[in-house]
Amino acid sequence: MSVGAGARRAFDRFGRGSIATRLFLSAAFWSVLILLLAGVTLSAINRRSAEADFDQRLSVYVRALAANLGDPGDENHSNLGQLGETMFELPLSGWYWQITPLDGDPNDIRASRSLFAERLPRLPGDGVESDFAGIRRGYAMGPDDRRLRLVERDIETDDKHRYLVQVAASPEEVELDIQSFNVALEVTLAVLALALILSTVLQVRFGLRPLRQLGAGVAAIRQGEAERIEGEYPREIAPLANELNLLIVANREIVDRARTHVGNLAHALKTPLSVIVNEVSAPGAAEPDGLAAKVRDQVGIMRDQVTHYLDRARAAARSTVIGTVTDVRPVIDGLVRTFGKIYRDRDIVFEAVLPDGLRFRGEKQDLEDLVGNLVDNAGKWAAGRVRVTVETTNDPGELGPSALLIFVDDDGAGLDAEARGQVARRGRRLDESKPGSGLGLSIVTDLAGTYGGSFTLDESPLGGLRAVLRLPGSRTDFRPNPV
Repeated sequence: MSVGAGARRAFDRFGRGSIATRLFLSAAFWSVLILLLAGVTLSAINRRSAEADFDQRLSVYVRALAANLGDPGDENHSNLGQLGETMFELPLSGWYWQITPLDGDPNDIRASRSLFAERLPRLPGDGVESDFAGIRRGYAMGPDDRRLRLVERDIETDDKHRYLVQVAASPEEVELDIQSFNVALEVTLAVLALALILSTVLQVRFGLRPLRQLGAGVAAIRQGEAERIEGEYPREIAPLANELNLLIVANREIVDRARTHVGNLAHALKTPLSVIVNEVSAPGAAEPDGLAAKVRDQVGIMRDQVTHYLDRARAAARSTVIGTVTDVRPVIDGLVRTFGKIYRDRDIVFEAVLPDGLRFRGEKQDLEDLVGNLVDNAGKWAAGRVRVTVETTNDPGELGPSALLIFVDDDGAGLDAEARGQVARRGRRLDESKPGSGLGLSIVTDLAGTYGGSFTLDESPLGGLRAVLRLPGSRTDFRPNPV
């Protein structure tokens, strides 16, 4: 796998979950890459400039030696070596000059005192080009195996003699200057990179602030704190906010129409059923083989089923309304008081344990139906105590930012595992001795499923049966996660 492919996979892995992360990583990557390229380019330019200045300095000494060598008034060349640089006088100082005859005695070499009986090598002919003045430049190994920067030039004097003039110096001074520049450049670019990264973080946070505001607006609607998205947004996001508002309005209109149709259907079905019951119950109506009684029984079943499915349809319509929330404590407290009065003759104690601030993301009527059916069922089978406990869970799953856990416990006889698995089935009753249609727990199962929740039965710490409801909820201190 290539380095580019690996970097791309790493970028996708870390940036997939967040626009802010993707923008930050992208900006940081390109900023660092551009700074690295700029650093390499500036370092190369500085090196070339430093070497050019150093070569220019050495070339001046070459020209001075050539001028002294070609001076017609100084036949003995007594001025050779008077370059005004003391480094040429110190033995093996790293600064050297040398004049070698090309058409005379090759041993008649004149050199600076700093060479101390050593000799400078010639630059190779291949790979070293001369400038317009005939000067060649390059690197060579000098005395003590030191690396030298060497500048040389062939000259011809007035007396037709040809010489090779060479000046060499250790490039340590230049290398120190280059290293000093590189260190300063690295520090400068590092500070600049840090500043760019910090500015990128600020830009991302500032640029994505409208998205965070939009997310907070949607969360407020979902939590029931607002009915529409408010505020002004940039022109790139404003159409999205407007479309969300239109979608919310359309959702409410659809729900209102569904409620109207469900109500009309309820009246349309209940009226013919009432007529049938009245006809079979009228005085003098024939009852061959108990036909009237059977018809009344079946009509009663039909009424229960119609009521059940119409309630489900209403609940489904209500559950799709965005932004509907219900405070939990008033509903639970009201149910506990109501059923305490209903079962007063049996001395059953109803109690509620829940913190303040819990809310159910749904209609009040649905929460009353859900918990009321369970409390009623617990009251029928309890020996003397029913307890309703409500809490939140840290694992809301698909229910959104928060989930409610509602426990209804009784101290009755309870059920075994097999019976608990059957009791919530649609219309299934395990005991016909108690009053009711048998649809209560089935309604709870269906209604909880409509809200994306769940209903289960378990053993109660009070010794009887525990009913567990898991529903979408919210807290008043909820805040949406930032983008």
